[in-house]
Amino acid sequence: MNIRKLFLLLAVLSAGFQSPAPSNATTQVSRQRVLQGIITAAMERTNHSVRYDPAYVKIPYPGGDVPAETGVCTDEIIRIYRAVGVDLQKGIHEDIVQNRDDYESQLHKRLPHPDTNIDHRRVPNMMVFFSHKGESLPITKSASDYAPGDLVTWDLGGGVPHIGIIVDRRDAQSGRLMIVHNIGAGPKMEDVLFSWKVTGHYRYLGPSL
Repeated sequence: MNIRKLFLLLAVLSAGFQSPAPSNATTQVSRQRVLQGIITAAMERTNHSVRYDPAYVKIPYPGGDVPAETGVCTDEIIRIYRAVGVDLQKGIHEDIVQNRDDYESQLHKRLPHPDTNIDHRRVPNMMVFFSHKGESLPITKSASDYAPGDLVTWDLGGGVPHIGIIVDRRDAQSGRLMIVHNIGAGPKMEDVLFSWKVTGHYRYLGPSL
């Protein structure tokens, strides 16, 4: 057997031992596991006492967080995803660096420079990121179109943005799925899906899904 045939044989044998690509079933199981982790983490956040504080704070990068006893609506989303191993600070910063024009368009102003201390804590930036890296879902007036784990953004009035995440508990009165959010009194689980104008509807399970 000459050298060329030997290499071809080794290549064929090597290919035969490669791990098969993940099946759709395996991917679906992984998605469900991450989704349930996000929902569980969101509900766990309601056990924490958090003083609403939007102050600019210098934090480490990556994996940085403002003091645990403080935060705003975006900080709850950041903490929920961190509980399942997803660093939104890092993800949003990297996406801003690569797609700065999209973020400036959403903010309607020029970003002086990417800032790992605050960029990920802005609702408009989260909206761009989730539309880039996750799924942008329809905005409707039907509660049945919104599922546990979905992220929802609102305009509270006057262009003030807000964000929360849907969990798998229903309000006893309306029957609608409730939302974990922090609008000023710390993380709460409430029936607020249609309390304000919905501006975004997303699903994000992390960089690998």
